[in-house]
Amino acid sequence: MPSLWTNCAGIQSPNPFWLASAPPANSGAQVQRAFDAGWGGAVWKTLGQPIQNVSSRFAGHTIGGVRGAGFNNIELITDRPLEVNFREIYETKLKYPKHAVIVSLMVETEEEWKDIIKRSIDAGADGLELNFGCPHGMCERGMGSAVGQEPKVNERITSWVKHYSTVPVLVKLTPNVGDINPHGLAANRGGADGVSLINTIKSIIGLDIDRMVIEPRVGNQSTNGGYCGAAVKPIALHMVAQLAQNPNFGLPISGIGGVTNWRDAVEFILLGSSSVQVCTEVMLKGYRIVEDMIEGLEGYMKTHGFETIDQMVGKAIPNYTHWGDLDLNYETVAKINANTCIGCQACLVACMDGAHQCIHPQAGTRVPRVDESECVGCNLCKIVCPVPDCITMAQVDNGFAPASWNEFLYQGKAIRPKKGVHQ
Repeated sequence: MPSLWTNCAGIQSPNPFWLASAPPANSGAQVQRAFDAGWGGAVWKTLGQPIQNVSSRFAGHTIGGVRGAGFNNIELITDRPLEVNFREIYETKLKYPKHAVIVSLMVETEEEWKDIIKRSIDAGADGLELNFGCPHGMCERGMGSAVGQEPKVNERITSWVKHYSTVPVLVKLTPNVGDINPHGLAANRGGADGVSLINTIKSIIGLDIDRMVIEPRVGNQSTNGGYCGAAVKPIALHMVAQLAQNPNFGLPISGIGGVTNWRDAVEFILLGSSSVQVCTEVMLKGYRIVEDMIEGLEGYMKTHGFETIDQMVGKAIPNYTHWGDLDLNYETVAKINANTCIGCQACLVACMDGAHQCIHPQAGTRVPRVDESECVGCNLCKIVCPVPDCITMAQVDNGFAPASWNEFLYQGKAIRPKKGVHQ
């Protein structure tokens, strides 16, 4: 059996699946129940000066039939006394010594950081996560994403924490920036042992159009919140890969954002994450989802010959490149399997109205035909087809040697002619 043990920035856990800092990691009883279910670690819900949260707090909407795939929250940090949190952290670590307990922190002054760091470590924290990402409420007070969006402030506070901490420090980065690289590099300069990303995305998820109030509604008002759930995974993967690809970064990454199953987790690991944090899916389905995640990850590792998580981390990064380096002579065309096609015409409509007009009706059958001389291999027909694998994209040998746009510009390599007069 492959080993799922992982070491993320010096924080070891029996598997790479951690609860993210959020309601599922709000108390000792919850975290202990999660560890019993199989979670390898937990990032405790953010500690700071306890606040009073609002009611209501969450909103969700359905995407592609999946309820809660897009999720929004306006809840802030812990509303429980610090003394209670620290006691429960101590009790949890005492009972589960092999599991990773990471404490998320958010305060303002250097003296406050010094105090809460000492108390967290004394309680048994294996690591600290600095919450520089919260995009609502706390940022209005100069914390959360207000720190994460300013590289110099990020670097300064990270250096404070590293000065006082005797355990590994992760900086949780905000996605509410134009480019994640300066912010990851700032954490690096500050001495961070690693980063975690992404935090939630500043958003308005929807509106009660009868009351004319943003959701979730607090009386007759509301505010922007943090967007999360399955819908944010593409953004999270992009930002994780950006840092993993950056030769000047080089820190371990704990990946967060839209993880719903083991396949999602594998994607994060292959793009550079050595641990994977989960929140929304646990809120929707409970702690036991980790059982399938563990089983699926083990199966994937066996199938692909991986013995350890370390062997997987970043394996896809060498294949992530710039647009100008892509092979413009690589060519595919759509192939429709007549035996499985149900004749719904979804591909025909999509191609004619939204793509390149290469799929047409065919006399005597409801199965459309593909004009391969016009097909540019855009994938739209495959995306809209309701039958799995009915439409495939087949590589075409067009006789042209591989050549990128950069090679065409600077080395004069031949690029195959464009298809179709409509282009």
